[in-house]
Amino acid sequence: MKKLSLHQQEELLAILKSRFEKNSDRHKELDWKKIQEKLENNPEKLWSLNEMERTGGEPDVVGQNEKSDEFIFMDCSPESPKDRRSFCYDREALDKRKLNKPGNSVVDVATEMGIELLTEDEYRELQLLGKFDLKTSSWIKTPEAVRKLGGALFCDRRYDQVFLYHNGADSYYAARGFRGVLRV
Repeated sequence: MKKLSLHQQEELLAILKSRFEKNSDRHKELDWKKIQEKLENNPEKLWSLNEMERTGGEPDVVGQNEKSDEFIFMDCSPESPKDRRSFCYDREALDKRKLNKPGNSVVDVATEMGIELLTEDEYRELQLLGKFDLKTSSWIKTPEAVRKLGGALFCDRRYDQVFLYHNGADSYYAARGFRGVLRV
């Protein structure tokens, strides 16, 4: 199991608590003490949140699923996380590239981090909490029917609107990364 040292846990919890307090409009009526308790009881989730933070995602609580009693964290960095850019969509796309292969794929990196790519609906929900990806774009979870045809989906915000686009899954750009979601 991937786990942080006690010192790393304390540092991360301090960062998350500070961000939680600074951005209270993202999670009205949620209690940090309950969130911290849940995090402390789930060391593998804390590790994943640390990976989100380490790669520039600035994760924050954006809601709670009361049925499953899970808190929902998403990457809330203003732009697509800087250390998760320039990747193609998935392993199949990476393997198909013959020249100028990117370093990895977003699906593989998300899996290694223990997080999921945002769906289109989740991306749009995040955009209700602020203005994200004004200069960058973010790959999102692509429906299997689109992926089977060689495509993948990404979103951004321009002209005060959220846009959904498509591209070949093997494409990659310096300004396109991915945002993740983690349920704790």
